[in-house]
Amino acid sequence: MPFTSVRRIGLRAILRGGLLMMLLVVQPAASAMLAERDDWPWPVAGPHDVVEPFRAPAHDYGPGHRGIDIAADAGTVVHAPADGVVAFRGVVVDRPLLTIDHGDGVVTTFEPLESDLSVGAVVHAGDVIGTVATGGHATVGTLHVGVRVNGVYVNPMLMFGDVPRAILLPCCDAVTLGGGPAGRSP
Repeated sequence: MPFTSVRRIGLRAILRGGLLMMLLVVQPAASAMLAERDDWPWPVAGPHDVVEPFRAPAHDYGPGHRGIDIAADAGTVVHAPADGVVAFRGVVVDRPLLTIDHGDGVVTTFEPLESDLSVGAVVHAGDVIGTVATGGHATVGTLHVGVRVNGVYVNPMLMFGDVPRAILLPCCDAVTLGGGPAGRSP
């Protein structure tokens, strides 16, 4: 094997190891920060039907769903879930969105959202920040809510205090490391 191939393989292993270490350091810090916060009020009134749940990507550029989509008709009023400062308002690709910096590395993004707020505007929990619009990847009739902690996307349900508890159910017959049923030879 040529030396350059060995170097590439070694570099990939180092990069993967570095990413794993970063996740091990950042994720616990994000979880600890979230545990210190009180539950946020939902950004829309009424039933809170999550149409599309959060699905964490395996890596920064991997597929996933970096937020939740809440059922909300176009024109529905949207409220700030916590105090913060508007960090961005504009159109990205084909959808209007608004981003709020809540401090301590916590940032929320709402899309599609029409808003008259300006960058730098101070908002308080419960303030109207805009109305649900249309456009983008979210299904018509939904509001996408994304939350980042220190640049890492986290499940917004953690902020709203609605993460369902995991329930372990009995599953499958016991299997061996080789994949065959326990107690039998392959």
